[in-house]
Amino acid sequence: MIQGSIVALVTPMFNNGAIDKDSLKKIIEFHVEQGTDALVAVGTTGESATLSEAEHCDVIKTIVEFVNGRIPVIAGTGANSTLEAINLTGKAKELGADACLIVTPYYNKPTQEGLYLHHKAIAEAVDIPQILYNVPGRTACDMLPETVGRLSEISNIVGVKEATGELDRVAQIRSLTGPDFGIYTGDDASSREFCLLGGNGTITVTGNVAPRLVHEMITAAMQGKADIALAVDNKLTDLHKYLFIQSNPIPVKWAVAEMGLMSQGIRLPLTWLTEDCYAIVRDAMQKAEII
Repeated sequence: MIQGSIVALVTPMFNNGAIDKDSLKKIIEFHVEQGTDALVAVGTTGESATLSEAEHCDVIKTIVEFVNGRIPVIAGTGANSTLEAINLTGKAKELGADACLIVTPYYNKPTQEGLYLHHKAIAEAVDIPQILYNVPGRTACDMLPETVGRLSEISNIVGVKEATGELDRVAQIRSLTGPDFGIYTGDDASSREFCLLGGNGTITVTGNVAPRLVHEMITAAMQGKADIALAVDNKLTDLHKYLFIQSNPIPVKWAVAEMGLMSQGIRLPLTWLTEDCYAIVRDAMQKAEII
């Protein structure tokens, strides 16, 4: 099982929106050095919605090559079209990804049966470990624990990223799945409590900026060391909050650029962080002793 601090990696870009592979390599080396446990390539934080299919696959390929087996790479391959998700997942397998993260179909608002059949079809079509991704705040679609339980019976569906922030779902999902099924949070603000309750890690935005601290906090929480986890998380509280002061990944890309790891590049319809937010995010970074 992939566990720990799993960073939902930003996709670095130049000012014109073109993908910056040199910065991508620099960011990957930074994460390996700082103790990040795994990386998500081209998830929603990686601006998957605005990359073409060719770009999407090229970024996965580049990350897999740069990581070179040092830590697991999970490819974001979800779509609101089942056939498109199958196609992307198949290509991610060919490109050497260790697993895929597959978001629930957005905008369509499928039923629970539709969600089950969607993910079942992808799992049966592509033999690669797959992690479900439930983020109703983005997709307007909530995959209920009972549906996760049904899907966990499919051998290559190995986990779920539960991003509702509802801590009671840890126990609910665990009771409906097996001990080897990964339960990850997608909510940075509650990630410490989530892992203290038995979660297997976080798929984190904050980890882009403070990878060592997030790794230390999540490791302590997974080991039941509540006091240590709290002490570390106290340094991260403002980052958890203010990296979402505007739509993700706007603030986190600004923060990564502020650290000198990438240029100021983002794709429309997202825009660069507005100047009135600079001091707020910078103060959060200083509290975490990043800058």
